Amino acid sequence: MTYDASLWLIFILIALATTLPRASFIVLGNRVALPSVLQRALRYAPAAALAAIVVPDVLVVGGVVEVFNPKLAAAIAAVAAALAWRNPWLPFIAGMAVLLGLRYLLGG
Repeated sequence: MTYDASLWLIFILIALATTLPRASFIVLGNRVALPSVLQRALRYAPAAALAAIVVPDVLVVGGVVEVFNPKLAAAIAAVAAALAWRNPWLPFIAGMAVLLGLRYLLGG
């Protein structure tokens, strides 16, 4: 197999690997039901994806993990505000206030 043919084969396989799982939900619809264990596990997928995006940004500063940094303190303040009150704006305000305040105090 030539280089060009193997490259096209790889492209086609990658396209199938990304399209088929997504299309299966549309094509199969309600005819096939996921097991209840998998349905319960999928409820946590959005939170896990968000955590996978946010946590490295909160803990890593300049390519190094820093446990004590303004972003972590701001995240803790935002989570605390979200747990204490049901106001959708308060976590944003609390997190930004802590972040900007600590950056000002630390000179960064």
